[in-house]
Amino acid sequence: MDALKERLIARALEEGFDLAKVCRPWDVPQVPDRLAQFLDNGYHGQMGWLAERTHWRGAPHVLWPEAQSVIMLGESYTPEVDPLAVLEHPDQGGISVYARNRDYHDTVKKRLKRLARWLIDQAGGEVKVFVDTAPVPEKPLGQAAGLGWQGKHTNLVSRDLGSWFFIGSVFTTLKLDSDTAEDDHCGNCRACLDVCPTDAFPAPYQLDARRCISYLTIEHHGPVDEELRALMGNRIYGCDDCLAVCPWNKFAVTAREAKYHARDDLNAPHLATLAELDDVGFRSLFSGSPIKRIGRDRFVRNVLYAIGNSNLPALLEVAQKLTHDPDPTVRDAAIWASKRLKPAANGLDRT
Repeated sequence: MDALKERLIARALEEGFDLAKVCRPWDVPQVPDRLAQFLDNGYHGQMGWLAERTHWRGAPHVLWPEAQSVIMLGESYTPEVDPLAVLEHPDQGGISVYARNRDYHDTVKKRLKRLARWLIDQAGGEVKVFVDTAPVPEKPLGQAAGLGWQGKHTNLVSRDLGSWFFIGSVFTTLKLDSDTAEDDHCGNCRACLDVCPTDAFPAPYQLDARRCISYLTIEHHGPVDEELRALMGNRIYGCDDCLAVCPWNKFAVTAREAKYHARDDLNAPHLATLAELDDVGFRSLFSGSPIKRIGRDRFVRNVLYAIGNSNLPALLEVAQKLTHDPDPTVRDAAIWASKRLKPAANGLDRT
C-alpha cells in the first residue's frame, strides 16, 4: 500500500467512516447489461429517473473520464433494537431504520467533502463526491473495491458490518492502489428472499421494485394495488425485513454517529397519531428527516394502509375521518381501510 493511500484510509476512519477501499471507475463492466435488463423488465416502476443518463449510470468512467480512482466509504447505522419488533404491534407504524432520525445524505456528504478536501491538500488533483443522489452504481463499485458483495437481496453485505451501512464515494484524478473485489459469501442462504412479504425477488440477485415495500411506500405515487396493500402490514416508510434477517449481521457494529440512533418518537409511532397529521404537522415532525421528501399525503396514505391491515376496531373511526380528505389517494386509502375494519368492528373475522 502506498503511503498516501495508507494515510487516506486512516483519515477516513478519523472522519467517522468504518470502511474505506479503492477501485477504478471502469471496474464494473457488468453494470450496463444488468441495468438494461432491469429496465427492460420494467422492474424500476415509476422511477423514470433510472432510465435517464444510463450511459453514466452504467459506466462511471463515462460520468467523469478524468477520474482514475474511486474511494468507496462505508459507515455503519446498525440499529440498537430489533427493527422487526414493531411488526408485532399493529397499532404502531414500522419505519425503516435509516429514516428514524436525521437524513443520512447530509451527514455522509459532509464527511465525504472533508475527506476530499484533505486529499486535495495532501496530494492535489481533482475530486467529486457522491452519496446516492447521482447516476453512480454505488453498490457494484462497493463490491469492486472490496467493501462487501451484493447479496441475493441486491444490497451490499459486508463481512465486517453486515447489511447495515451507508455508502459514499470520492472520485479523484489521483491514481491510488486498488483493493481486491469482494467475493460472494451468500452460499445457499435464502433468508432475505424468503422473508420478503410481497415476493419482490423474481430470482436471487434480482429485485422487482414494483413489489418492494420500500419502493411502494416511498417512490410510488398514487394508490397501491390492493393485492399489495394487504401484504404491507404496518410498514409505513421503507422495509428492513431482507436486511434484518441476514446472518452476516452478527458481525455488525453499533453506529458511532448519534444522528443515526433512532428518535424515541420514531421507533414505534402510533398509527392513530400519525393519521391526524396535516401538512404543517407533518413537516414539523419530520424536519431534517428523509421522510419529509415524500410529503404528507403519501405518508398518510401509507399510515392508512397500515390501519387497514391492523384488524383493530378502535382504528375504524380514525380511518373514517379521512374518507373526505382533500387528497384523492388519501381518500381512497381511508375508504379501503374503513371497509377492512368494519368486519372487525362488528366482531367478525375479516378473512
